[in-house]
Order: sequence, then C-alpha cells, then structure tokens
Amino acid sequence: MVNISKPNKKEIQKYLDKWDSLENYVLQESALDKLFFETYQKNTDISDILIKASALNDFYSTNIFSIFPVAKHILNLNIDDRLVKGDETLVNDISNIIINGKLKHFYSFATKYCSHHFPKVFPIYDSYVEKICKDFI
Repeated sequence: MVNISKPNKKEIQKYLDKWDSLENYVLQESALDKLFFETYQKNTDISDILIKASALNDFYSTNIFSIFPVAKHILNLNIDDRLVKGDETLVNDISNIIINGKLKHFYSFATKYCSHHFPKVFPIYDSYVEKICKDFI
C-alpha cells in the first residue's frame, strides 16, 4: 500500500504541479481539449465522434480494439442534451455496448468521453482513481 496524505490544498497542488511537469500528458490533454471544446463540440456527426473516441482510446489506453462500433453507439444515443443536463445515467448508457454479439462494458472510456465534454460535471474513473480511492478507505 502506498502512503498517501489526506487530501488538502497543499497535497492537491503538489500532484497538480507534478502532472504539469509531464510534457506528454500536458500536450495530450491540450489536444483533447482542442478536440472536445473547440473543433468537435457536438456528437451529431460520426466522423467527429470517431476522431474524439479514437484520441481518447489512444491517449488513455482504454483498450477498445474496435472503436467504430463505440462511435456509432454514441451517435445513436443522441447524447448532447444529456451531456449539457449532466445526466449521470449517460455514462452507463455509453459504456454498455454489444459488439459482435457480446455485451461489453467500457465504463472507464465512457467516464472519460463525458468528462472531456463537461469535466466539472462528469468525473473520470479508471484503475488509477480506484487505487487512490481504496487507499482512503
């Protein structure tokens, strides 16, 4: 188990500073911000969704081996109004998808997809977040 200090402003700033010193992460996040906040804000065009989903899948190593069905699934969900409203059920709706007859659960990816549209509303959840949360239990 890693010894992690109780969250406080100083501790959080320490980790934010550490994050900001990692050039690849800073530039990847900047590129994602440009995709989600400037270039492809909506989710009504399969090409736009495919570019955003592919970038997230690559940068975050979400291990989705066939991203097109995921992009098509997002398109079919017509998510823009739900994103704006902060609809928490949207994450599960995006994450559960049938590919080649098998139900897949891409929860981590779905949290990241929603979070990159509205980061203050949709938190990211992945194995790193899980590890940190367990350390505080």
